[in-house]
Amino acid sequence: MLIVILLALAALLAWAIWANGALTLTRVTLSSAEIPEEFRGFKIAHVSDLHNAVFGEGNRKLLSLLREAEPDIIAVTGDLADSRHTDTAAALDFAARAAGIAPVYYVTGNHEARLDFASIEAGLAAAGVRVLRSEAVTLSRGGAEITLAGIDDPAFVKSGAPASERAAELMEGLIPPEGFAILLAHRPELVETYAAYGADAVLSGHAHGGQIRLPIIGGLYAPGQGALPKYDSGLYTVSGCSLIVSRGLGNSVFPLRINNRPELLLITLE
Repeated sequence: MLIVILLALAALLAWAIWANGALTLTRVTLSSAEIPEEFRGFKIAHVSDLHNAVFGEGNRKLLSLLREAEPDIIAVTGDLADSRHTDTAAALDFAARAAGIAPVYYVTGNHEARLDFASIEAGLAAAGVRVLRSEAVTLSRGGAEITLAGIDDPAFVKSGAPASERAAELMEGLIPPEGFAILLAHRPELVETYAAYGADAVLSGHAHGGQIRLPIIGGLYAPGQGALPKYDSGLYTVSGCSLIVSRGLGNSVFPLRINNRPELLLITLE
């Protein structure tokens, strides 16, 4: 019996190790009557929480999946690098290669707040990545426009106030009163704040899918949300705002995902 148990545990560990490198593409449809007709079918590849993970030499597998998705833009929602085992060169190399596939828009995560972000930001700019720090840009298609906005992670605001208040400070005056607006923001648990300041849709990460996922229950733990997180993966509607949470790609404190393959999201506007 002991041998059987040990073999089962070994098989489970082997499966978990394999799954941590087995990329998956998840397709999500973002629907709203406010999206202009010209943007129907517009595709956003959502990359989050890479944490310096590398999928194949030079991130070949991840970049190949991005190319196959044929996105109109690529949105990166923080923690591209990891503050505990940092490889800035690898992070910037991925960003530069991704920018060769489609325009890349990036916002910071909490890990970037612990690093020398000034040098990272300069490297991203040199790679052709647009960094959004309480900034909004206009995306145009067929004569129609939507807004793409982004904020820093609240960890960049050193006031000591609650994260929701720091996020509100970052959101102040960001979203225009008219038109459809998509916000890139690292932390999903602050969605009520994002909605209150005018975001129609939000792309987030940070939760790592709950790290360990169980059938029916979902994720077990997420930073900022604790046990059994409310926003760990997929599409939610909160106060009239659509929240899309990526399970992310890499790991940080805990080295393994369980029943939680690394995820690239492809979001189609409809």
